[in-house]
Amino acid sequence: MSGWPRQLRSQVGYDLLAFRRNPAATFFTVVLPLIFLLLFTSIFGNETIDSRGDVRAATFYVPGILALALISATLVNLAMTTVTRREDGVLKRVRGTPLRPWVFVLAQALASVVIATLMTALVVAIGRLVFGVSVQPAGVPALVISLVVGSASFCAMGLALTSIIPSVEAAPAITNAAVLPLYFVSDVFVVTDSTPRIITFIGDVFPVKHLTRALYESFDPFVVGTPMPWRHWAVIAAWGLFGLVVASRRFRWTPWAE
Repeated sequence: MSGWPRQLRSQVGYDLLAFRRNPAATFFTVVLPLIFLLLFTSIFGNETIDSRGDVRAATFYVPGILALALISATLVNLAMTTVTRREDGVLKRVRGTPLRPWVFVLAQALASVVIATLMTALVVAIGRLVFGVSVQPAGVPALVISLVVGSASFCAMGLALTSIIPSVEAAPAITNAAVLPLYFVSDVFVVTDSTPRIITFIGDVFPVKHLTRALYESFDPFVVGTPMPWRHWAVIAAWGLFGLVVASRRFRWTPWAE
């Protein structure tokens, strides 16, 4: 293997190694979602909720935790890592090497997708083995599509977000300010029918809620047939396309001050 495929493979491996050696990134991407899953089952309980006794309440917590993990692995991790490399001059130096710039960016995105995939497998496995979460075979195709569409779209949005982050110090604040409020209005933590209409409208506009709902349909044991949440995928993909357009026009390779 030679040329850009070899460059891509090597850079993805490097990005995954750098992630593993970053304790903060590992904690917020891998450990924190699992802590939330444990807290939800401890606070809200994990009793059976159907007459057959085989559907656990945790089944309805897992989709939100999965959405949180996927967004952390893609948008949040990618945005903060890219800004750090930009401000440290790494991106500027990359453009002077044989490594193609687009390969470098694509490798970062693919590494984020790999992390999101591993987190999906981890959350589903723990949900199944520890909390008795029902994994619906008919929902597996929709789960895979949601993972692919969601990972690609939130990677694009993460790269777009770097265009408004001026420094490494500002990266955590701006990134969390962009996603944390959406978690609370997008059924990530709490699903309720009594949400005010304006909050429901805000959640419907942004992609976080649609990712959560698409994942929810993959786990819902009361759905008949094979769920295919096309509307949710369309909204997520539209935001991803928007992020791609912004990133292609405003992505910076040099530090903000230059």
